[in-house]
Amino acid sequence: MNPSAFLPPFSFLPGSTPLLLSVPHAGLELLPGMANKLTPEAACLPDTDWCVDELYAWAAELGVGLLVAKYSRYVVDLNRPADDASLYVNQATGLFPQQTFAGQPLWQEAAQASNQAWIVENIWQPYHQKIATELQQLKTKFGYAMLLDAHSIAPMVPALFSGQLPDFNLGSFAGASAAPELIHAVWESLEHADYSRVLDGRFKGGAITRGFGDPAANIHALQLELSQSTYMSEQAQIDMTRAEQIKPVLVAMVTAMLNWQGRVDA
Repeated sequence: MNPSAFLPPFSFLPGSTPLLLSVPHAGLELLPGMANKLTPEAACLPDTDWCVDELYAWAAELGVGLLVAKYSRYVVDLNRPADDASLYVNQATGLFPQQTFAGQPLWQEAAQASNQAWIVENIWQPYHQKIATELQQLKTKFGYAMLLDAHSIAPMVPALFSGQLPDFNLGSFAGASAAPELIHAVWESLEHADYSRVLDGRFKGGAITRGFGDPAANIHALQLELSQSTYMSEQAQIDMTRAEQIKPVLVAMVTAMLNWQGRVDA
């Protein structure tokens, strides 16, 4: 890899609160030479968490730190463990995806295994190390730290789940990645919103939530998988009307995390 052709793997805007927001799947960049190896079905990067960074841009005004990945999940999936261990039963994609969520081939030819170690070292590891460093700094400063891992997905993906996905899919790794009081506060903030919701349903939290959430050490992590029907049009573009309608709900959820009083005493 020519270093001059390699973009930084993420952007980071520091905050002034104990909360870090991670957006690992909104990136659109590919490494040189990758684009012409994608199949026609994968060339438009259909499994991107479209515009999630834009959807949460307001969080910076609340003092939330923002970490946003620049590379597509087709380069490497930052929400999978480095050893590519399975997180879900019948997991469709791994650390280095070989097919789309629809089950179609991703590459015209098999991915080059020789490049994977470089990708892990230069893209996956820096992102995870940044999360680790920031959470430790927040814990040192505030006595505790929180992580919200922000995702989105199409409301219907038959290869991954049956039927239609709820609007808000909150994951706490079955209560293991965050204090019960924090989970309850976030869940309660969604109670009166005109959106469907589920806790630890199909999406319980990926490698980021599971790997960094450590309530016993006062580091708490949650994942939100948002249905794209809540803020996108059928043409796979952000719908500003829908985005504005859901914004107060997202603000209430983040505010609930910032106002959480369980903290160090948990």
